[in-house]
Amino acid sequence: MCLIKPPVKKNTIPIDLKLHNDIRAVERARFAHQVAEKRRLIKQYKMERERQQKLEEQEEIKRLRKELIPKAQLMPYFDRPFVPRRSKKQPTVPREPKFCIPRHKTIRCCRMSCNDMSGPSQLQHLPSSVEKTEALYKNRGLQ
Repeated sequence: MCLIKPPVKKNTIPIDLKLHNDIRAVERARFAHQVAEKRRLIKQYKMERERQQKLEEQEEIKRLRKELIPKAQLMPYFDRPFVPRRSKKQPTVPREPKFCIPRHKTIRCCRMSCNDMSGPSQLQHLPSSVEKTEALYKNRGLQ
């Protein structure tokens, strides 16, 4: 009995597999690189802006220091003396102060308390603010 050898198969060549994880990893690395580059540019821009601002502030300080240097004042002329002149404006006319309180600002009693009193005759004995000021003037001898 003779055994027949089966035909020899060729070695299989594996197909290059492209997994989604590998593709995603490459895209993610590209994205991370772009983000890092953008952050680096922003940081560089901020540093440049701060540097420019510092330079402007230093120049402003230098300019202010130059302006603040005390400078000599001119000597006044003593050969012609100062003569004050009379003002052409009219003097202020004094007015009497108004001591009376306007009617709309006076304190009014509420309706219930006014009704409780027996008519307007009770209110007549209370002096008004005008009467008070006139009495003060008379006591002081101003009128």
